[in-house]
Amino acid sequence: MAAKALSFDVGDYVVYPKHGVGRVIELQKQEIAGMQLELYVLRFEKEKMTLRVPTNKAESVGMRKLSSDKTLKEALETLKGKPKVKRTMWSRRAQEYEAKINSGDLVSIAEVVRDLFRADDQPEQSYSERQIFEAAASRLARELAAMEETDEPAALLKLLDILRKAAAVWNKDKVPA
Repeated sequence: MAAKALSFDVGDYVVYPKHGVGRVIELQKQEIAGMQLELYVLRFEKEKMTLRVPTNKAESVGMRKLSSDKTLKEALETLKGKPKVKRTMWSRRAQEYEAKINSGDLVSIAEVVRDLFRADDQPEQSYSERQIFEAAASRLARELAAMEETDEPAALLKLLDILRKAAAVWNKDKVPA
């Protein structure tokens, strides 16, 4: 069997692009269709889901360790940026947002959170916008929580605080004098 480029230990937090942050709870060997497979068993607490990933497929599915501090800083800086308002059809934007969330890339997820955030003094979001915003914010908060060894609600509050401060800066441009 080829040497594994990625290796995770039991107890490690990992990011699985389609599901977010999970924890390696065990390494298993199973015989499937007459072949011996080594599997990472991942637990996603929020979804109450267990996922088995063959160790030799971990890299190809995009499974990775938690982001570096540098990547986290870049994602938090992204939240402070000016939201990009696209004028394309919602269905196309929604697809782009979903693709960014499922990429597992922290900075791309931060872009979605920034672009869909609505401060209290801004117009309401549609239901589907709100759903995508909450999915992206939750994904970002879970990785932040795992990196800072806190819980998701505390991490989410930190993210919302950054977004509110940024919105106050960007929205004062629009207020008529």
